[in-house]
Amino acid sequence: MTIAANPNGKRFALVLRSGDGQSIVIPLQKLTASFGLAMLCVLPLLSLLSSCSSLPTANSLRDSFAADPRLTGSPSPQASPQPTVQLPPKFPAEIPKYPNATLIAAQSTGQLPTEQSADLATRWTSSDDRDRVFSFYRDELQQNGWTLDQQNVDQGQLVASRQGLKIGIGVQSAQTGVNFSIETKATNGEGSQTPNPVKPGDPNFVGPVPSTNAAPTPDTSNTVFSDIDKAPQELRSYIKDLAQLGVLTAQTQTKSNNSQSLFDPNKNITRRIYARWLVAANNQIYRDRPARQIRLAVETGQPAFRDVTAKDPDFGAIQGLAEAGLIPSSLSGDSSAALFRPNAPLSREDLILWKIPVDTRQALPNATIESVKQTWGFQDADRIDPKALRAVYADFQNGDQANIRRTFGYTTLFQPKRPTTRAEAAAVLWYFGFQGDGISAQQALKGGAKP
Repeated sequence: MTIAANPNGKRFALVLRSGDGQSIVIPLQKLTASFGLAMLCVLPLLSLLSSCSSLPTANSLRDSFAADPRLTGSPSPQASPQPTVQLPPKFPAEIPKYPNATLIAAQSTGQLPTEQSADLATRWTSSDDRDRVFSFYRDELQQNGWTLDQQNVDQGQLVASRQGLKIGIGVQSAQTGVNFSIETKATNGEGSQTPNPVKPGDPNFVGPVPSTNAAPTPDTSNTVFSDIDKAPQELRSYIKDLAQLGVLTAQTQTKSNNSQSLFDPNKNITRRIYARWLVAANNQIYRDRPARQIRLAVETGQPAFRDVTAKDPDFGAIQGLAEAGLIPSSLSGDSSAALFRPNAPLSREDLILWKIPVDTRQALPNATIESVKQTWGFQDADRIDPKALRAVYADFQNGDQANIRRTFGYTTLFQPKRPTTRAEAAAVLWYFGFQGDGISAQQALKGGAKP
């Protein structure tokens, strides 16, 4: 009998050799302090086994001491990897791909095979949240020359067009992140036949199906929002025009089957929503004039406000306004504007303060309380913040296109701290420009942007 150890000295085995040359190897998995006592009990049995090793029962007993092959650490068979879905060859390279997403399905929506079709429906999944994915596509498309024909932040839907291509993106929350779809339509005829778009109710449907027209066709039925008639009569046309441009977002959804949305025109608008609309309205109205568009900020930028981080769904718009110097922030040297307060109601004075620099595109004139009283006749001019006072005075110089005239009509009280309603914000954003050099949302719908 011998005791053998492996080279690292951590495992032992007993080797019993009989007179006829046969051996029995008994592995010892652990060597404890009581090894000597255990051996005193086992040695008589081992001697007996040595002398009887030729018996069949000896082999059985030897086998009972053998190491369990399931404990030897041999690798178990690996499950075969699931096949990955390949992106179709004609999927447009100019469409941005979300970096943390996996393609889970792809199919043709036309009569051509998937490998030959430019009309495609693809489905993706990501562990990131819905707002992050939606903001990524909205910002990337705007920065890369796409025209946002429609966007609905609340429903996570985008429709955009660029150089003979139209895409629809829909993002929906899932249990572990989001699922989203990207549907493409070639509007120049290349690789495209009569479309068979994925429709609501189909298991492949996630978001909107883009139109096959090269240019967006405005919805003139005035049913984008079902409660526009609750807005003041003078402001309804402004809301309708901006809604057709895809600028405005719904406040709440109705429960009816026609998917109509409520605009809630008389509710107060938050600072976040106004910043979002301000950028979207300017960029849509000036969609043919890139030099006049407001660039959305990228997530790698240093936040201008402590309460609007790069993960905020409206970071691109809010940060973009700050980086362009259009709203007060630490970037413009205003140390008192460290917080943006995105969910606070928007005051009337901030409504004008943010809009006028986009209209004039030049330094604001100097103004005093007396100059505002003499021009506007406001009895409460002394209650206007000094930063907003200059914007209010400049707005008067815009004549009949002044934001205050269009929104509030004739008034001798400005009420600068009063919250702004959603309808009033729409009226302000209906027109961009200064002293005759401008364009309205109505003109933009007709393609009337000036070169």
